[in-house]
Amino acid sequence: MNSILSKFCFDGNPISCEKYGHGHINHTYLVVTDTGRRYILQRLSQVVFKDPADLMSNVAAVTSFLSGKYDDPRRSLHLVPTIGGESWHVDDDGEYWRVYDFVEGSTCLQLPRSPEDFRNSAAAFGDFQASLAGFPVEDLCETIPNFHNTPKRYEQFKASIERNAAGRVDEVKEEIAFILDREEAASHLQSRLENGILPLRVTHNDTKLNNVLFDEVTGEALCIIDLDTVMPGLVAYDFGDSIRFGASTGAEDEKDLSKVSMDIELFRVYCDGFIPACPSLSPEEIRSLPYGAKIITLENALRFLMDYLDGDVYYQIARPEHNLDRARTQCKLVYDMESKFDEMKAICEAYI
Repeated sequence: MNSILSKFCFDGNPISCEKYGHGHINHTYLVVTDTGRRYILQRLSQVVFKDPADLMSNVAAVTSFLSGKYDDPRRSLHLVPTIGGESWHVDDDGEYWRVYDFVEGSTCLQLPRSPEDFRNSAAAFGDFQASLAGFPVEDLCETIPNFHNTPKRYEQFKASIERNAAGRVDEVKEEIAFILDREEAASHLQSRLENGILPLRVTHNDTKLNNVLFDEVTGEALCIIDLDTVMPGLVAYDFGDSIRFGASTGAEDEKDLSKVSMDIELFRVYCDGFIPACPSLSPEEIRSLPYGAKIITLENALRFLMDYLDGDVYYQIARPEHNLDRARTQCKLVYDMESKFDEMKAICEAYI
């Protein structure tokens, strides 16, 4: 570890390096120097990220672009360069390492303490979109090809049904039918992208509450973190993933489906934070937001069920039917969104 630390331009000499946080993908450490400065050191997972150089190229470009946007440096992540002036270091084993300045005076929430936290997170992700509106999106690499290309996901899903690798197809015919019945509707956003109606933007692609840092004194949102999935995409999917995760009345793996619905008031709260924070959104993009919520929830139902059919090879599970429970929860959310879809559209239309 001393060899790795010696490659970066710290303020002072590192005196401690300890594991930090609760992440499940990258290896994360808190570094403290003899000047009192703190930093985040990370080793990227090459199991999850197959092309870390492209990933880091995206992160370096986006953080550099954002660094001049704010008076408070805590509003964006800052990469610490290597002694050679690079944005990351590759060690002798081919492992990729990076260092960020620690965002002092911030806290990370796993659950909102109030609807205001949800609104503030929405404003933070909306501001992220707005601040990157002038970024040349064509310069970004697609780190996960076809990540939200729903027609492609359906092709993979049908192939999984055909393989029936774990012999589970017969027990989930109802869930399979639910997803397949919505195939045409699920291509709505991809079709509008291909027809030039919706533009590609710089999207985050993991817009959970715990990827927002909040000021520990004022409670206001400060900074968007975890930029590893930043790439070209549709704003509707970033918006929709926040709704899927944050406006659900049940846990993602809730077994009692009677507890699962989409809270329309939390949907309204998120719109109130997100849309005004991103004034560059076109009317068509605003109209696409409810579709983003429904389609990305359906896409997650498909992905969970596909992994269940394949024998639980992608997502970590804590019980034999964990992925099936997740898929059923997402299906219930889609069903509930469909019953409220006219109201969702009306809430968004009011901002046009």
